[in-house]
Amino acid sequence: MDVQRNLAQRINVGDALTRSAAARPDQLAIVDGDRSLTYARFDAWVNRLAHGLLARGYAVGDALALAAGNSAEFLAVYYACAKTGVVCVPINLGWRPDEVAYVLRHSQARGIVVETQLAVTIAEAVAQVPAVTDVVLAVGLAHDDPEVLTSEVTDVASMTLTDLATDDESTPEVGIDDRAALSYLYTSGTTSFPKGVVGTHLAIHLESMSAALDSGWNASDRFVAMMPMFHTAQLNAFCTPAVIVGATIHVHRGFDPERFLTTIERERITQVFGLPVMYRTALEHPGFGDRDLSSLRRAVYAMAPMPEAQIKACLEGYRCDFALLFGQTEMSPITTLFRPEHQLSHVGAVGTPLTGVQVGIMGPDGELLGPGEQGEIVYRGPSTMQEYLHDEAATATAFAHGWFHSGDVGRFGEDGVLWFADRTKDVIKTGGENVASLEVERAVYDAEPDVSEVVVVGLPHARWSEAITAVVVPKPGTEVDPDGLIAALKKRLDGYKVPKAVIVVDEFPRTSTGKIQKNVVRDTHAMHYGGR
Repeated sequence: MDVQRNLAQRINVGDALTRSAAARPDQLAIVDGDRSLTYARFDAWVNRLAHGLLARGYAVGDALALAAGNSAEFLAVYYACAKTGVVCVPINLGWRPDEVAYVLRHSQARGIVVETQLAVTIAEAVAQVPAVTDVVLAVGLAHDDPEVLTSEVTDVASMTLTDLATDDESTPEVGIDDRAALSYLYTSGTTSFPKGVVGTHLAIHLESMSAALDSGWNASDRFVAMMPMFHTAQLNAFCTPAVIVGATIHVHRGFDPERFLTTIERERITQVFGLPVMYRTALEHPGFGDRDLSSLRRAVYAMAPMPEAQIKACLEGYRCDFALLFGQTEMSPITTLFRPEHQLSHVGAVGTPLTGVQVGIMGPDGELLGPGEQGEIVYRGPSTMQEYLHDEAATATAFAHGWFHSGDVGRFGEDGVLWFADRTKDVIKTGGENVASLEVERAVYDAEPDVSEVVVVGLPHARWSEAITAVVVPKPGTEVDPDGLIAALKKRLDGYKVPKAVIVVDEFPRTSTGKIQKNVVRDTHAMHYGGR
């Protein structure tokens, strides 16, 4: 590779930071607690970390895992990886140690950056993967002073993030192909362990450009980043576009209604992203009416369309545009936007295609269907993932007929607006997390020997969008105690995977071949939590 030519003409997510720092060195880039970093300072820090990775022998294609909450450190490591061609592997902080160990092995991670408050937990996973030789400690919530580290945490780490950084603040000159991997983002499928989605520099950069273009973002915008950065939606639908246009990111480690409203008012925030329940909770906060939220230009939500009553209340309360983000990790992630002009005229839809994304509806034999016809939602565009890591069969299936297959079912209206109908993959999206129903079903069988059959579905819920629900048939002559089963499952599953309710039934509806009709089970109990 001609490195000098590559540096001049390539597409690389790290170069977006370099260029924003050159164009707007004094513009605020990151505000994290009491720390405020201009683009010049943030870029210099990223460069020092990048040179540290290179000094330790990291090369293009090596993998570095990242276990951290929302923080300036998270973004600094992500961009340091981008500038060196190292593949960043964000760790979902809701995973169990065995799930983390699986991802470390599967991604062939050489090292991991860990915040101090997570170090002991992550150590259990790292101990199972001898190939992980570098454990880099980033000061997190556990310690305000980087020099104050308990011996227990110190024993876990090989170095601190400060130790990793060099004094070299120059931009690294590393040849990196446009379609080189930037990240392995692991997403739940129909099996208990997730698939690694290979996101390239080209895919994520172009998706970020399209997100900024379609949303009208610019350097005057000020974002609140409160959704998890280890999820592609917060990371690549908001943070990377913000850096491209030179906007400011205010980092929050989660959602707190008081801090959310205070930050909007004090910092004159213009762009926010959250779940519908977050907007409703803030709207119901006692002090909401006294807040000056006039700086807000747009509030974006995800997971599911809002009910008509809620979107009307939000539009009246926040007095800004609302838009729904629809997509998936494999698409980097945005595929369609349910735009402000459709919020009340097309309640329940998921919008129109993002610039650069082609959306189709496909029949079972690969034929494209017309408006009004229901089929699988499929995509084409440069923001599509490269592949599923180490899974040629799944990759081939995903790209059948020359389109990426979403596993979602929907239809286009005559006016070109997309309507989502159902998921063909039995993955439940609950509170911002993807949960494989098969994993929960296996845990139910393990926890309760008196269960004859179980179907786990996601049912409409005002708070969780979809509430994980176990519908069970007891063995003849036995009884199943719903509360006792839930208590047993809490010992076997991560908290967000535990069913919100157990429904006991006498039998399941079946097809003529004896297969349980999961869609009928879902529809039968759709109003269990009052619907949405």
